[in-house]
Order: sequence, then structure tokens, then C-alpha cells
Amino acid sequence: MKQVDYRGLAALDAIIEYGNFDKAAAALAITQSAVSQRLRMLEHSAGELLIVRSQPPVPTAAGQRLIAHYRQVRLLEAALLQAAPGGAPTVEIAIAVNADSAATWLQEAITPLMLRGDCMLHIRMDDQDHTLSMLREGRVYGCVTSESAQVAGTSSTPLGRMRYLCVASPAYAQRWFPQGMTAQAVQTAPVLIFDRKDALQQRYIAQYTGYTGSFPHHAYASSDGFLRFVAAGFGYGMLPVLQCAAGLRDGTLIDLTPGHYLDVPLIWHRWDIDTPYTRQLSARIIATAQRWLLQEAAPH
Repeated sequence: MKQVDYRGLAALDAIIEYGNFDKAAAALAITQSAVSQRLRMLEHSAGELLIVRSQPPVPTAAGQRLIAHYRQVRLLEAALLQAAPGGAPTVEIAIAVNADSAATWLQEAITPLMLRGDCMLHIRMDDQDHTLSMLREGRVYGCVTSESAQVAGTSSTPLGRMRYLCVASPAYAQRWFPQGMTAQAVQTAPVLIFDRKDALQQRYIAQYTGYTGSFPHHAYASSDGFLRFVAAGFGYGMLPVLQCAAGLRDGTLIDLTPGHYLDVPLIWHRWDIDTPYTRQLSARIIATAQRWLLQEAAPH
């Protein structure tokens, strides 16, 4: 049986994790030439390239599979060492979530794990339509996503629906939507989107007004900052009810389309790895999300 090259796998993982060979070398406390040598030996053993030498380096499909395997093994090994007499170094678990979940219910879910001090969580954020790719590439143990596609070796649990409203400040609405949110008005009214991956506003404009063309927009990739910018009148935008409810109550925000909304289903996908830490993390995420998100069947 061929011996597993864990030093090469560690080098491969570090190169992708830190984005270049220099930082990978620093993280592993070896020289850059040693990192390169270990990667070359691993690629020679695998019989194919594992990294595309770009800036930043990108794993090939084979590289992604090896990274996923390496991280799963590390999780299992950490759990075994923790259970051994004398304990072991802290466990590290990476997850990917959308920014709106991170800004609302996630903190409640992960607080017990983070306060204990024996499990280090690495939380990565991306649009809910794109977090599943991190799981597929082996970069995270689990992810909150809107995608229902199943990844081999993983399990999934529906969390509920995050409801979004189209909101703005009263002054903004009076200036840009005096006749309401119409197809003509959205072509000139500046909207706030999260980033280029954010398609919520485009979907909602098409759903509510029928307009499918371009529109002026600002972009601000911060969930808390997004709320502040909308409340300040810089643009209108889609905000989760969990985030904008207080503003709607105190009048700093208004619902531009009362009675209408956009529901985004969220799903928790995770590797099929059963350790005390992964069990607790999954249980907390599922229970907390299901308590805060809408669970009843959508009326539409």
C-alpha cells in the first residue's frame, strides 16, 4: 500500500489556505523551497498537477479532492487526540455562511463552542448561492447555502426561509419613488447591492415590476454596513426581516412594497464526519436557525 504523504498534503493545503507559497511556508515553519519540494513530490506521487500556478494558486479537481481528504482526516485525528489522556491541541473547524446569517442568528448558534476555548472556528462568508462551492472544494466542514444540490460524502438539513423586504429611508422613498416602486423608477433610482454575486435585488425587481434591464447601483459588502447605508438614504435594498424589523418599527425604514417579499431557503450542508465537535456544531446551527427562520410552507 502506498504511504500517505502527509507533509505534502499539509503543504498543498497551506498553499491554498494562505494564497501563496511564502505564507504557506511561514505557517508550516519551513522554507518556501521546502514547500515547493513537498508539493512537487506529492504531484509526482499523484501523477498529475494538483495546483494551477496562478495568483492566487488554485487547486485542480484532484487537488481539491486531496485537500478535502486531508482536512477530514485532521478533524477525525483531532477528535481522537482530544479523547486521549492529557488531551490535545485545539480543534479547528472551518464553515462558510452568508453574511446575513452571520449578522443575525449565527452568533447565538456558535457561542458555546467559541467560549469553551478548545475549538477554533474559522468562519468564511460568501453569498448564499456560492458557499456550497467551498464545501465541494474541501475548504470548509459545512456551509449555509441556498443550493439544494447534494455533494458526495455530505449530508444536508433544511434550516428554513430567510425573508427579505425591499426597504428604504422615508426621505429616499419620497425622492425616488413618489409613485411607488415602478419599472420606470427603478431604472434611475440607485439601489444598494452586497457585491457582484448578489442577485437578490435583480430577482426582486424582475418579480415585482417585470423590469429585467440594468439599473444604477452601489455595492457594499458588509451586512451591518448595508443596513446603515440604506437607513442613511444612499439607496434602497433587500434586507432580511430579522435585520430591518427594528428600523421599520421606529420609522427609520419603510417597506417599499408592503405585502410583498422574497424568501430564500437556507440549507446546512456538512461532511459526514461524526466527532463531538461536529455533532455539537451541526446541532447548534440547525436548532438556532430553525428557531429564527420561517418554517411554515411558503404561500406562493
